[in-house]
Amino acid sequence: MVDKDLHMKDMQVFNSKTAELLSHHQVEIKQSFPKEGWVEEDPKEILQSVYECMERTCEKLTQLNIDISNIKAIGVTNQRETTLVWDKETGEPLYNAIVWLDLRTQSTVERLINKTPGRNKNHLKHKTGLPISTYFSAVKLRWLMDNVDEVHKAVVSHRAMFGTVDSWLIWCLTGGKSGGVHCTDVTNASRTMLFNIHTMDWDPELCKYFGIPMEILPRVRSSSEIYGLMKICSSRKSGALSGIPISGCLGDQSAALVGQMCFQDGQAKNTYGTGCFLLRNTGVKPVMSEHGLLTTVAYKLGRDKPACYALEGSVAIAGAVVRWLQDNLGIIGSSEELEKLAASVGTSYGCYFVPAFSGLYAPYWEPSARGIICGLTQFTNKSHLAFAALEAVCFQTREILDAMNQDSGIPLTQLQVDGGMTSNKLLMQLQADILCIPVVKPSMPETTALGAAMAAGAAEGVSVWSLNPEDLSEVTSEKFEPQINPEESEFRYARWKKAVEKSMNWETTEPVCNGNGETSIFSSVPLGFYIIGSMLMLIGAKYLTGHK
Repeated sequence: MVDKDLHMKDMQVFNSKTAELLSHHQVEIKQSFPKEGWVEEDPKEILQSVYECMERTCEKLTQLNIDISNIKAIGVTNQRETTLVWDKETGEPLYNAIVWLDLRTQSTVERLINKTPGRNKNHLKHKTGLPISTYFSAVKLRWLMDNVDEVHKAVVSHRAMFGTVDSWLIWCLTGGKSGGVHCTDVTNASRTMLFNIHTMDWDPELCKYFGIPMEILPRVRSSSEIYGLMKICSSRKSGALSGIPISGCLGDQSAALVGQMCFQDGQAKNTYGTGCFLLRNTGVKPVMSEHGLLTTVAYKLGRDKPACYALEGSVAIAGAVVRWLQDNLGIIGSSEELEKLAASVGTSYGCYFVPAFSGLYAPYWEPSARGIICGLTQFTNKSHLAFAALEAVCFQTREILDAMNQDSGIPLTQLQVDGGMTSNKLLMQLQADILCIPVVKPSMPETTALGAAMAAGAAEGVSVWSLNPEDLSEVTSEKFEPQINPEESEFRYARWKKAVEKSMNWETTEPVCNGNGETSIFSSVPLGFYIIGSMLMLIGAKYLTGHK
């Protein structure tokens, strides 16, 4: 398994003619957990890590005798719902970034749901494609405005700027307080709950519902156009990138969909990172889910191009379960060891693990759920638990795929996969067995970075990357075929569903004592969360001299 168990900022350089990865550099980002259920990152550290990635990557390219002047465009991809507010006059962040799976907004969500007709969490779904949930940016922004004095004062005095990580990076990299471009793309905007996925713009009624002034929002642009030019200190090695257009922007899961080249209605991909994110392209018309999935903007590859939509199923805990077994329980020393342990027994021996550490996402949207391990016997050992943990990732994907097949009416015949966990061959075989369809993994797993690079290179005014189907590079892949009989697969899946039922309604928001005489409405979120973070990609404009 690729070692992505910490939040990383990553920079990757691609050849625009061959889609070959030429060079990359990764920097680890710290996450902080100031209270139970809270997950934060330092916006300045995020920006500094991007600068460091640029610097080191430019050095590596020079060592490879690749001329940095061949770099023609830059693309950004990022965690989508992570929320930041900063001061446009000083350029300073007003609070840490609140990460997508942070749970502090549960009481905000309940207050909002209580004021809807019939206390309906899907009250805004006809406009947003989303349920009212802690997951999305609007409730995080509402919490910041209600609870952080600096944010409240900046909003009142018209100095505040809101954005997801892409907006913060593009604003800083194009000049910051000295003329930086405040924008986002349609894919990131569609995850805020403030964006109307039909009109493709911020919605005044949604902003009023959340009490958010529209002036603090970034301008919404397509996923592939020139937003602005890089401005980097000339004393840095990466100063050679000054003047290069930033011309691609996609939320991470949309970027993976583009990188997997799922441009046809009905094509789907699943990304295995901290969580699991299964997206199915539904073409130019949004499909509203009747089975607990999200309707989201997949991409809009140019100002004059139509927007394409996707059905999405989100699983909060996938790869994070590996980190939990390693850090919290100490039963494995590495992700590779998990695969070996699980393979040594080849069965969970009736043990089922529901890792609902931060509630259940799709298709349940049940924040009260908590993690459980059941079906234990005296015979159960850590190898069985390791196998159950891998099965849990596969069962959660199966639940989403079932919902997707019901919504679309056309069963998926194979699943394309990417992300760090796909290097675990046992997991991929288990996934094929539990889905009863083939699982196809590209030989180059960094499809998220590739998707952002493709969007940047294809932008009008850059045009170094063709997105015509006949021009796209053929991707070599590995296929995992189902190897168990469907009856056994169905039996195991039915037992899993029984375990999920038992994990429901565990936590309430009634205050409970935390042991220090203080009250808390959250159960603990493990400190082992990790996110594959924002990435910056550079694209080589032509087949680069000296690099074969």
